[in-house]
Amino acid sequence: MAPCDSRILVWFLFCCCCLLQPLNSSAIVYNRSSSASYRTPLHGIELPANFMSFGSAASSGDSSCDRDRGESRASHVDERDGAAPALKLHLKHRDAEAAERSKKEALEDSSLRDGLRIQTLFRRITEKKNRIAASGIAAAAATADQSRIEVGQKETLAKSPELAGRLMAQVESGVTLGSGEYFIDVFVGTPPRHFSLILDTGSDLNWIQCLPCYDCFEQHGPVYDPAASSSYRNVSCGDSRCGLVSSPDPLRPCLAATGQDRPCPYFYWYGDRSNTTGDLALETFTMNLTGVGEFRRVDDVIFGCGHWNRGLFHGAAGLLGLGRGQLSFASQLRSLYGDIFSYCLVDRNSDLSVSSKLIFGEDDTVARNPLLNYTTFVAGKDSPVETFYYVQIKSILVGGEELAIPPTTWDIAKDSSGGTIVDSGTTLSYFAAPAYERIKEAFTKKVKYPAVTDFPVLDPCYNVSGAGKVEVPEFAILFADGAVWNFPPENYFIRLEPEEIMCLAVLPMPQSPLSILGNYLQQNFHILYDMKNSRLGFAPTRCAEM
Repeated sequence: MAPCDSRILVWFLFCCCCLLQPLNSSAIVYNRSSSASYRTPLHGIELPANFMSFGSAASSGDSSCDRDRGESRASHVDERDGAAPALKLHLKHRDAEAAERSKKEALEDSSLRDGLRIQTLFRRITEKKNRIAASGIAAAAATADQSRIEVGQKETLAKSPELAGRLMAQVESGVTLGSGEYFIDVFVGTPPRHFSLILDTGSDLNWIQCLPCYDCFEQHGPVYDPAASSSYRNVSCGDSRCGLVSSPDPLRPCLAATGQDRPCPYFYWYGDRSNTTGDLALETFTMNLTGVGEFRRVDDVIFGCGHWNRGLFHGAAGLLGLGRGQLSFASQLRSLYGDIFSYCLVDRNSDLSVSSKLIFGEDDTVARNPLLNYTTFVAGKDSPVETFYYVQIKSILVGGEELAIPPTTWDIAKDSSGGTIVDSGTTLSYFAAPAYERIKEAFTKKVKYPAVTDFPVLDPCYNVSGAGKVEVPEFAILFADGAVWNFPPENYFIRLEPEEIMCLAVLPMPQSPLSILGNYLQQNFHILYDMKNSRLGFAPTRCAEM
C-alpha cells in the first residue's frame, strides 16, 4: 500500500474512534479575514458555500497526504498553556424596537414574563420531587451515569489539550422576540444556517424547531431542515443517550417500540404550557466569535429536533440550555473548555451597539479582578432539581444593617420547596415573603423621598423629581459561607423616566418559599459558574468594556 493511502486509512480509523465518544464534542477555529465586512442578520440565513470548507485539510486547495489534518485544529493555540485562544460571543441587551418603548412598558412586560417563568420553575421542582419519590433507583442510576460521563470528558480533555481554551459568545436581549431575556446567535448544520436561540440557565435541553413542523410557533426566518444538513444524525433508541430524555409516551418507552434503530423521541416541558417534542439528534453548532470573521465549530452537539413546539418562544428558533444537567450546552462543552462558564451583562441604559458576553472556559479578566468573590452552590444531594443553580443565603443587609429574617426562610425544605436560585432568564429578583417584607420595611424606613403608591408592578416607589444626586441605602446579600455580594443602586432600583419615579426592583415570591436572583441584579457583574469547585463567582465589571 502506498504511503499516501496508509495515511488516509489511519486518519479514517481515527475519525471512527472519535465518533464513539458519547457526549464529547470537538471544536475547530475558523478565520474569515477576507470577509471582515460580513455581518450576520438576526434571522435564519444560509452562509456562502465556502463556509463548509473552514477547518478542513483540503480547504486550502492542498490535497497532499503530507498535510496534517490536525493542524487546522491547533492553528490558533495559546502559547502559554497550549489552549485555544479566547472566543467571545456577544449578548446584546436590547434592539432598536425595544428602545422605542418606555421603561414602564418594558418593566410591565418583564414582570408578566417573570410570572410565567416562575410557574415553570415551580412545576419543574414539583416534577423532580415526584420523580425522586417514584424511583430512587432511577435517581441513583442517573448519578452513576453522570459520573461515567464526567470521567470520559476529563480523559478527552487530557488527550486533546489543543481543544482547551475559552469560547465567548454574543447574547442579545429577547425583549422583542417574545420570550426569554437573552439570545445567542448560533449556526446549525452543514452548510451552517443562522438561528437565534434563547439562552437559559434554568433548563438543560438544547433544541430548535425542525422540518417537518407539525405544530410550531412563528419564528424569525426559516425553520431548520435536517434533510438539508450533511452533519445531522439521529440518536437511536439503542443509544444510551436516549435514556437522558423523557419519552412523549411513558407507557411506550423508546426501546419497547419498533426497534433500537428507531430515532429517539423526546418530550420537554416548561410548566407554563410551553413544551417541545421531537427527535433527539446530533448536529454541528458553529459560533460567531467577536473576532472579525472568526468562527468556532463544535461537532456532535446533542440537541432536540422539535417537530411539535408550543409556548412563549415566539420569534426565536429554539433554546440553548445552560443548566447543570448532562444535556445542557454548558455540560457538553466541559470536555473542551473545562468546568467553567461565565457571562457579563451590560446595564439596561447602555448604548444599543454595546453587547454582553458569554464565555466558556477560564477567563483571565475575571481571575485577575481583585474584587472577585465566591459562594458555594448548594450540594447536589440537597438540591431538589439538578438543573438549577442553588446558593445558600444567610441574610440581607440594607444600609449596612442585617435584617431580622428567620433563618429557615432560606432553607430547602424536605418537600424540595424553598431555597434560592441564580437565574439568567428571570428579570427582577424575587424573595420569599418573610424576607421581602423585611426588605421592603427597611427601605421604607431609610429612603427619604416621597412615596408613590399607584404604580401597578413594584413597591415601594418614590418620586425623585428635582433631586440632584439620588441617594439610597446600600443593599447586599450575606451568604452562609461568609461571602457578601454588594450591589450598586442601579441594580436594585429602577428609574422610570420621564415620570421621575424610582422603584425597588424586588418583588415577593407568590405563594412559594423559593427566592430568585434575577438578571437585573446581576448586570455589570462578571458571573462565573465554577462547576469543578461547585461555586458561584461574582465580580463588579464594566461589561461594556469587555
